[in-house]
Amino acid sequence: MSEAKQDYYELLGVAKGSSEDELKQAYKRLAKKYHPDLNPGNKESEDHFKKVNEAFGVLSDPQKRAAYDQYGHAAFSQDSGFGHGNGGFSGFADFSDMFDGIFENFFGGSGRSRRPARGRDISIKITLTLEEAFAGLERELNIPKLEKCSKCSGSGATEKTKRQSCPTCQGRGKVQFSQGFFTISKTCHKCHGEGHFVENPCEACGGKGTESKTRRLKVNIPPGVDNESRLRLEGEGDSAPQGGQPGDLYVVFEIKEHPIFIRYGDDLIYQLPVSFTQASLGAEIQIPTIDGKAALKIEKGTQCNTELRLRSKGMTSLRHRGRGDLIVKVFVEVPTNLNAKQQELLMEFAKISGENIEPMRTGFWNKIKDFFAGESK
Repeated sequence: MSEAKQDYYELLGVAKGSSEDELKQAYKRLAKKYHPDLNPGNKESEDHFKKVNEAFGVLSDPQKRAAYDQYGHAAFSQDSGFGHGNGGFSGFADFSDMFDGIFENFFGGSGRSRRPARGRDISIKITLTLEEAFAGLERELNIPKLEKCSKCSGSGATEKTKRQSCPTCQGRGKVQFSQGFFTISKTCHKCHGEGHFVENPCEACGGKGTESKTRRLKVNIPPGVDNESRLRLEGEGDSAPQGGQPGDLYVVFEIKEHPIFIRYGDDLIYQLPVSFTQASLGAEIQIPTIDGKAALKIEKGTQCNTELRLRSKGMTSLRHRGRGDLIVKVFVEVPTNLNAKQQELLMEFAKISGENIEPMRTGFWNKIKDFFAGESK
């Protein structure tokens, strides 16, 4: 038995009599919350995003919404009996209207109305040091992009001519033809989907309405960005031909490898070498941090690979207030190239120490003895 579908109004969190603007606001809020790009690897969010899209696709269309309000999900069920034959439901203008969403994916639109083409999105990569990523900064960029033609102001036409509506498609950019039971839309061959044409195109842009330029743009980079973090600047992409919406600019960040710190999310890892005497007797050491110095206490008897954590001394968090931690991994260095006096003192140290001060080594050898004693039985 298939799972019952959730009510479309409940999915969007709106009342049944909601206005078109209320539907759009609810959809934008939910689409932003559950978008796969903002929830990578989250299957539950991806599924909910698809359901929200499906609900908005129906409720944003007046005819489909009327059908849904009267018959619910049954209006779009293949085996419900609605919409088949003369005796069935006739809420749509023709049979092909029920499949507008499908044909839009395959042919670029239903042909009933046409929106101007949107400009192309642009993506650029910026390389930052770890310190720059920590603090954030403002940077000026040179962006090669398409701008509105300065001569025709984006119209694509010379001063004395205007754009004319395409007589073949009546300005829709699409032509329809029947194939079996379906009415299918295809791009108009005369205007190439533009819906209009220019009899005397602008000499500077050839009628496109755009020209290549390099724009200098100031970008505010927030603190805490990481490798592959993306900053979206709405409307800063390529200008669209014939008055469409411009695309967006995506700034992708790459963080240089740091000579001291290793980044792990919002935390930083620092590998600290200490001497044999410091680890044995304890010490207080000044260590570097991403934005200064800090005092670190080494306790007596600190072992190799001990991890010490300094709270809020890591990276600035991009998603949350505050900072991550600085994790210090302690490595005890064994002395090398000892002179005769140092060797003599260490031998004396070993002689008087016995095994009482080395609980880890003593425990290890006791386990070895027990293991071989068990093998001999």
